[in-house]
Amino acid sequence: MKFIYIILLLTITAGALAHSGTDTLRLTLQQVVDMAKANSIAAKQAATVRETKYWEYRTYKSNYQPQLALSGTLPGYTKTFSQVQQPDGTILFQPIHNDNSSLQLNFSQSITATGGTIYGTTQLQRFDDFDRHNVLYNGIPYGINYSQPLFQFNSLKWDKKIEPLKFNESKQVYIEAQEKIAVDVEGYFFDLLLAQVNLKIAETNLTNTQGILKVANLKYELGKVSKNEILQLQLEKINAQKAVGTARRDMEIATLNLRSFTGQEGSERIVLVVPKNISQMTVSSDKVLAEAYANRSDAIAFSRRIAEAKRDVAKAKGQNGLTATLTASLGFSNTATNIPDVYKNPQNQQLLQVQLSIPILDWGRSKSRAKTALANQQFTEYAVEQDKQTFKQQIVTQVSLFNVMKEQLVYTAQADSIAAEKYQIARERYVLGDLSITDLGIAFRENDQAQRDYVAALRDFWGAYYQLRYLSLYDFETNKKITYN
Repeated sequence: MKFIYIILLLTITAGALAHSGTDTLRLTLQQVVDMAKANSIAAKQAATVRETKYWEYRTYKSNYQPQLALSGTLPGYTKTFSQVQQPDGTILFQPIHNDNSSLQLNFSQSITATGGTIYGTTQLQRFDDFDRHNVLYNGIPYGINYSQPLFQFNSLKWDKKIEPLKFNESKQVYIEAQEKIAVDVEGYFFDLLLAQVNLKIAETNLTNTQGILKVANLKYELGKVSKNEILQLQLEKINAQKAVGTARRDMEIATLNLRSFTGQEGSERIVLVVPKNISQMTVSSDKVLAEAYANRSDAIAFSRRIAEAKRDVAKAKGQNGLTATLTASLGFSNTATNIPDVYKNPQNQQLLQVQLSIPILDWGRSKSRAKTALANQQFTEYAVEQDKQTFKQQIVTQVSLFNVMKEQLVYTAQADSIAAEKYQIARERYVLGDLSITDLGIAFRENDQAQRDYVAALRDFWGAYYQLRYLSLYDFETNKKITYN
């Protein structure tokens, strides 16, 4: 019996060595996550969205900065015939041949508190009459204007409340997008890891079955086992060969999916390292909730949505049909036959006017708009309150799930160790003739399932962990907020 057992061990060892090879690229879970965050299409899309939001915010900020613009008509040459009505009502077509050029420098500054705009301008115009051979200049050395909407909606004031919230929200959205990549790639990682484990199990089972079959053939020649047992082992060998083929196909598909998502190019064989357990990490619902409200874009969005609803109410009330605009200007202008004289003793010019439009009968249109906006504001407040409860419940549930997965991982690791030891004992007992082929097959399957269960438990644990990071934007291993440059 000892001789047969030695033959079995040598056969299994030789088979294992025959199936071993040099791994070109070994990757841990963290390395795969980093690759995905750096090279995946999802990461590039997130970076593009972040850049877009940044420039949108810069555009908003520019609305509150002074604006300086140069405009003009250079040249304004005209040569044509134009109709001219005579004192007796008849029409004559007179030749026109001139150049009417102008240059204007304008300055403007919006006033956030009132919604008005202050303007500054300087202009110079030159008119050349080629038929009469004369030149005339007209200019405004400087002028100051102010335009103020009255009793109207002030978009500048509301944008100053809302746009910073939107920008801060977009920054947190980018961090969430990065963490969502980790959540997604974790699934691809464990798809490939499970496929590799299944292939290793299938190859080991095939090697072991071949070795046991050789031992069984020796026993059969000695009359120690029946023909039925030999046939059963031959069937197990065929099933093991089929399992190896299936596992190789699944591994190739999982490898392709992982390469595609992470943007990893090359033809190296990828071998994944089984991630370690970090079950000593402690997570509480109160801590996760506090970090989520401090970091998540949803928490910012709650305030932003309420502010937008209030803005819409103010806009509806401001658009009540009454429109009035105050316009005032003060400056100097002059005309001369040369440029220097334009700026000598310019004439004072002033303007003050109020333009208004008052609806006499609108059949309740303005009131309806205001009531609709108020109803929408109330609905938004209810919706935000519901979303806050869902937000809280989602986090509490995820914390509970993580703690459960942490415990399950410990138990599954213990079960895997026990199943492996049980399988080893069963194999030795069968070689020694102390165990039936049926019991050996049961030990085979229990060991295989225990290994798969352990990988599945690892997957559930790390999936819950990355989901927790995604929901809180907090790294519970280092106890730091998650940030990206």
